[in-house]
Amino acid sequence: MSRIRLDAVLIQAVIAGALSFSHLHDLAEAAGQDGWKAWAYPISVDLLLVAAWRRMRTHADNRAAWYWFVIALAASLGANIATAGLLDLANVPAWLRILVAGWPALAFLGGTLLAHTPTTPEPAPPEAAPLAAPEPEPVPNVTVERAPEPAPELSPARAPAVAVPPALLDHARKIADTHRATTGDRIDSATLRARLGVPAPLADAINTQLG
Repeated sequence: MSRIRLDAVLIQAVIAGALSFSHLHDLAEAAGQDGWKAWAYPISVDLLLVAAWRRMRTHADNRAAWYWFVIALAASLGANIATAGLLDLANVPAWLRILVAGWPALAFLGGTLLAHTPTTPEPAPPEAAPLAAPEPEPVPNVTVERAPEPAPELSPARAPAVAVPPALLDHARKIADTHRATTGDRIDSATLRARLGVPAPLADAINTQLG
């Protein structure tokens, strides 16, 4: 079981809290807040102090917390000074009565803002720059000699697609020999076609076979 360590700071905090609590109660009662209302004022001041202090310790952006902490601290110190004989508690001035009466609304506003004010997010640490990829080495310019492509083979002459009767071929050969003997030139397909009276494909086939 943990033991509470009593030191000078803790004792001073208890004494200061008790005296401040009592002075706030006395001031509120002198300002016309009697009964349980006078006891609620010191509780309200202390709660606002604690809320502001906690926000200052847990948030980076604590300007609002400092503002409300100073207000609560001024209320506590003001009550301590006012009840030290500097103020006639039997004849409290009107401005002080107004401040005491308006304190609950002010404390509620401060507590609400402290609890619900969004916090500014802390900037994220800068990301490390990615390592640069090494540059590729230059490829040497090498000229590749291509082997000579083989010459395309000549396909043999196709056989005539049209069948030539042997008797017609012999007759065409006689006409071709007569034409060569007369003109000295080889007979062409057009002349052969006119002499034989056959279609052009058949004349071409006969001329091919005549050579």
